[in-house]
Amino acid sequence: MEKKIVPERLKAARERTGFSMAEASRRLNLSKIGYCRYEYGERTPSIQTVEVIARCFNTSVEYLTGQTDDMSPDYLVISKEQSPELYSMIEFCKQDKKAAKQILELYRELHGSG
Repeated sequence: MEKKIVPERLKAARERTGFSMAEASRRLNLSKIGYCRYEYGERTPSIQTVEVIARCFNTSVEYLTGQTDDMSPDYLVISKEQSPELYSMIEFCKQDKKAAKQILELYRELHGSG
């Protein structure tokens, strides 16, 4: 089944990030005209491009294609450059499963879940 992007949602997601059309096209490595055609509904991006757009705009493919009204991303990318402490903690947890379990238990206690 082909997933077609909903132009209004593309615009809403871009605006939520605070990007101009020019900035969005630059971050996506697209020409401004090419990006505008997606946002105006004149062209349909490939599913691979929709996935890249979703990551760039911190949302999900499902939101951009109208399958959900939830703008939340379905996964996060942790950058070593932007979040070095969090990145290091994740790397540590990948090596030490017992510590990872303890951190998760502490998180659940603090947030009252689980």
